[in-house]
Amino acid sequence: MNHVVKRGETLASIAADYRISVARLLAANPGMSSYSLAPGQIIRIPGLSPPASLPYSIRVSLSQRQLTLLHHGTVQKVYPVGVGKMLTKTPTGDFVIINKAPNPGGPFGTMWMSLSKKSYGIHGTNNPSSIGKFVSKGCIRMYNRDVEELARIVPIGTPVQIRP
Repeated sequence: MNHVVKRGETLASIAADYRISVARLLAANPGMSSYSLAPGQIIRIPGLSPPASLPYSIRVSLSQRQLTLLHHGTVQKVYPVGVGKMLTKTPTGDFVIINKAPNPGGPFGTMWMSLSKKSYGIHGTNNPSSIGKFVSKGCIRMYNRDVEELARIVPIGTPVQIRP
């Protein structure tokens, strides 16, 4: 999978977002040095499938507080979600799901799916009344049954577009 370098990103910040080492990132990109990054530059992220080869994608509308699952561009299902509060906004942009893990419960509910932005993910909740509201610290919050269903459907590497 490829990553397009954004202004202000470093090799260390990109490696942290994808939870890989800088050494592994450099090894996947022969001839690149940690000092040669420029906005718009494309670098290879090892271990993830290219999004174009995956049948699913996810779109999140922050204003509508909805997550839309698409299969080959066709809407499959729309889920209500909770998103970030005014001071802890959910980041907008293009990300991918980099890992999935069952969670024992608590504030992150029964499932966690990490996004390619460190500390952010799509997860369940122990507070179902928060769904549909601006309540999280920036993550996408779903009903536990919905996030479990979504996690069974989408593979790691699934692209996630988050828009205002």
